[in-house]
Amino acid sequence: MFTGIITDIGRVRSVVETARDRRYEIETAWDTAGIDLGASISHSGVCLTVVEKTPGSFAVEVSGETLSKTTLGAWAAGTKINLERATRAGDELGGHIVSGHVDGLGTVVEITPDGGSHRLTIEAPPPLHRFIATKGSITVDGVSLTVNSVDSRRFGLNIIPHTWRATTLGDLTVGDTVNLEIDMLARYLARWQETA
Repeated sequence: MFTGIITDIGRVRSVVETARDRRYEIETAWDTAGIDLGASISHSGVCLTVVEKTPGSFAVEVSGETLSKTTLGAWAAGTKINLERATRAGDELGGHIVSGHVDGLGTVVEITPDGGSHRLTIEAPPPLHRFIATKGSITVDGVSLTVNSVDSRRFGLNIIPHTWRATTLGDLTVGDTVNLEIDMLARYLARWQETA
């Protein structure tokens, strides 16, 4: 599990194609000596397993399924990514409960400066938009955010200056695709209502 609080912006160092999957080597500012092989790390919202590590970098393998359902298929050498290590018992829960399982891809439709902050409008695919509520939580490229407004399939977010600088959100442009994970509680509540 994760909280959506990004602690490093990593960078793809290399991409290696395998038979059906892909292997990424990720540069990080973290001390990789403290990362176990088999550890789960969120990569722009996608939970991946560390399969190898060297000082300053680690490697992950990504299945064809994940490549087809997330933004990871477009990653190339130099791509910047939001990184978060898995939450441990006793850690501060600063964002919200995040699984690292992407529910769908959103499209950035508007970016507007608002004082020192930025307003971001994203269009969610159906039926995912039904799970997004004003003042609810959502994860965008691994970042825990609060939904400010909802208008049909579009939802608005206010990104404070710190988050704009400390994550890859500040690099977004209109038309970009982002990984979305809806709030886990909303998902289970909707499922409960379907079966009730």
